[in-house]
Amino acid sequence: MIAAESARPFKTIGLIGRLGSDKVADSLRRLVTYLRHHDYKVLVEDRTATMIPDHGQPETTRRVLGELCDLVIVVGGDGSLLGAARALCRSGTLILGVNRGRLGFLTDISPDELETRVGEVLAGDFEVEERFLLDAVLYRNGVAVGSGDALNEVVVHPGKAVRMIEFELFVDGRFVYSQRSDGLIVATPTGSTAYALSGGGPIMHPKLDVITLVPMFPHTLSSRPIVIDAASEIRIHIGDTNHAYPHISCDGQTRAVAKPDDVLVITRKPARVQLVHPLGHNFFDVLRSKLGWSHRLGD
Repeated sequence: MIAAESARPFKTIGLIGRLGSDKVADSLRRLVTYLRHHDYKVLVEDRTATMIPDHGQPETTRRVLGELCDLVIVVGGDGSLLGAARALCRSGTLILGVNRGRLGFLTDISPDELETRVGEVLAGDFEVEERFLLDAVLYRNGVAVGSGDALNEVVVHPGKAVRMIEFELFVDGRFVYSQRSDGLIVATPTGSTAYALSGGGPIMHPKLDVITLVPMFPHTLSSRPIVIDAASEIRIHIGDTNHAYPHISCDGQTRAVAKPDDVLVITRKPARVQLVHPLGHNFFDVLRSKLGWSHRLGD
């Protein structure tokens, strides 16, 4: 019995859920019941705890979850996992996603196989995949005035205004182009199946260490997505003749509003997200399922 307990890969499990969903609350209750029945220590994120008030487990913040937990299970959609990933990447905590959203590129486990698949992971039948994030810092007259990080993408866009913005793009100090467009999407391989895909960007395998730059409705029709080394420094100089004040969004959340002549610097974040997948996870299977691609001939 002692040997079996010591062989467990996880002892303390954290739970995070998307707020405002009865379906998420149901899955969280099932997880608490399952984990307690199998003698795991369970910690519930304090905001998540408001959805299941009678859970009976200790509550704490996301930061403390990262310090105390061997594994954090996120119940929701890709947006929920993105938020958890940004908070937990510094601690290197393993993250497992349960899909209660729509597409679910990052959340592997479906609700109807919740206990079975989570049980397999807890028994040690899993694989870990690293994903990198982006750091974005906005400078005004050489002083940082805003910042954010993103697992999917950093986007420069005109905000609520319906007008083009002007900017210059530099990669590792080398001038790339001056552009008038609705903005620019700077995406990781993780984000290549998100907003960048809608903007016409390429799908990138998550093992690639690259970044894609996707123009948004450029005025010059020859502008196309560019794939660069993820170690590159990206500098976006906001044109000083802009009438709009471009917004800087990280994973869909506005982090700063730029003024003319500001400079946005984007680099790869040193810390990486540790995503857990059940054994047999296949990126191409996920693409076929989520994007409705055809199966093999004769199937």
